[in-house]
Amino acid sequence: MDLMFRLFMTFFKIGAFTIGGGYAMLPLIQREVVETNEWLTHDEFMDVLAIAEATPGPVAINTSTYVGYKMAGVKGSLICTLGTILPSFTIILLIVKFFWGYRQNPLIEKVFLGIRPAVAALIFSAVYKMGKHMDFNIQHALGSGLTILAILLLDISPIYIILVAALGSIGYFKSKEKRL
Repeated sequence: MDLMFRLFMTFFKIGAFTIGGGYAMLPLIQREVVETNEWLTHDEFMDVLAIAEATPGPVAINTSTYVGYKMAGVKGSLICTLGTILPSFTIILLIVKFFWGYRQNPLIEKVFLGIRPAVAALIFSAVYKMGKHMDFNIQHALGSGLTILAILLLDISPIYIILVAALGSIGYFKSKEKRL
């Protein structure tokens, strides 16, 4: 099968069958990209996620764009991005066209309330799968705990935390280089 077609269909399938947005897509992207197609190693995928998180825009689209670029350059990035967004775009158009009049329907509201726990479970699954492959130590646990506290108790935007973490990492590794 042609690589461009495989890239498109892989990300189209992920976009079509994932409810809950970017973070809910991550376990499926990881399975398809790392395990099924072996386009990236697990470590490469973790690096891509770090970049996708730090880059403005939805994490799933940023991830698919990078995978496409790595596999087939600019054309690949466009194909993967299109594959990721086309299902959602189409579904939203259909919802607006056919269901706009039912948006206040109590049954429809209950359906969406029922979907929320499944989305939360998908996000937790992604965190667990990625976390079990990390070299986790006491510093990482402390950093994770402080991050959670900063977001929940101090209402600090995750964007600021990511920026501080990125700058702190750069400073840390630069200082290690100078010592060597």
